[in-house]
Amino acid sequence: MLAVRADALRKRYGDRDAVAGVDLAVGEGEVLGILGRNGAGKTTTVEMIAGLRRPDSGTVQVLGLDPWRDRRRVRQLLGVQLQESELHAALTVSELVRLYGTFYAQSADAGELIEAVGLTEQRDVRFERLSGGQQQRLSIALALVGQPRVVILDELTTGLDPEARRHIWAIVEGMRDDGVTVLLVSHLMEEVERLCDRVALLDGGRVVAQDSPAGLIAAAGLGQRVRFRVAGAFDRGTILALAEVTDVQVRGDRVTVHGSGDLLAAVSTALVGAGVVAMETRLEQPTLDDAFLALTGRSLEHEGAA
Repeated sequence: MLAVRADALRKRYGDRDAVAGVDLAVGEGEVLGILGRNGAGKTTTVEMIAGLRRPDSGTVQVLGLDPWRDRRRVRQLLGVQLQESELHAALTVSELVRLYGTFYAQSADAGELIEAVGLTEQRDVRFERLSGGQQQRLSIALALVGQPRVVILDELTTGLDPEARRHIWAIVEGMRDDGVTVLLVSHLMEEVERLCDRVALLDGGRVVAQDSPAGLIAAAGLGQRVRFRVAGAFDRGTILALAEVTDVQVRGDRVTVHGSGDLLAAVSTALVGAGVVAMETRLEQPTLDDAFLALTGRSLEHEGAA
């Protein structure tokens, strides 16, 4: 059964299509990543799925329900964590989690949930005194307090340090193990590759590709790269003739070799045979950012800071 289905979703602001015909189908227990640059339509799309914005056209179903017409029923099944949350500044962490728990027929234990997101020491701290990262963790707790079957997480780990980020990732992995469906909007490649079963790439309000992270990289037809530095003169023809090599770029003492197959072994053998001393040699596999660039002509790099 599909947990989330969106067909031909459209949303227009003025003369601009923020979302221009998005189709998504997400199975129960699946983690779907939604990737795209600022303005690609990611947040508008998940807000329409959550029933926070009404589509101009198209349809949405969450566990067979319309999130706009069946709002009350959907809210019992859906948890939402958005990029920015406006919460009562004077309430403490414990008070907010307990308050939100009263909105649901069944809710998680407040103390256990606060501990799960790493806020036990801040349980009696008012919202206004929390750091940005702590507020982010609280928003995740509030999204999960109703024990939802579907969760939308928009920029899940923004503002979190690496240790806290990995702690939250473990929570998402636990949700997937429990059969919870997750829509994850993110610009962090490591996060998406670790957590997501499939990824939808959005560009210009449209889904330009959907597949597993590995499938998207394969579909982009990208090869490997070997990078190294040379101490002296270097003739690029030494390795350009190799069957595994498609291109060689030389910038000063830095060399980048593009190719496929057992590229590292082939390049290393050729360099030794030619008496070339290579330093800082490393093999780089193509990334999701590389795939996005190949599929859209734009890069996701530094998207979060844009």
